[in-house]
Amino acid sequence: MKELIEVLAKSLVDHPEEVRVKEVSGERSIVYELSVAPDDMGKVIGKQGRIAKAIRTVVSAAAVKENKRVMIEII
Repeated sequence: MKELIEVLAKSLVDHPEEVRVKEVSGERSIVYELSVAPDDMGKVIGKQGRIAKAIRTVVSAAAVKENKRVMIEII
């Protein structure tokens, strides 16, 4: 799951070397914290959050296959 988020984020940004994904496990869910360069933040979020929503949709679809609940926070 972490690799999927990294691949999606790195394909969107200008500085792929600054993409970091941190995994925080909770009781019932896993939270992934995605951090990118400050000038790439808009590219990951998109207009009205459309790209961020699309990333969350793809990752949640992959999580359903593994029977997990996943949340993504963009930092």
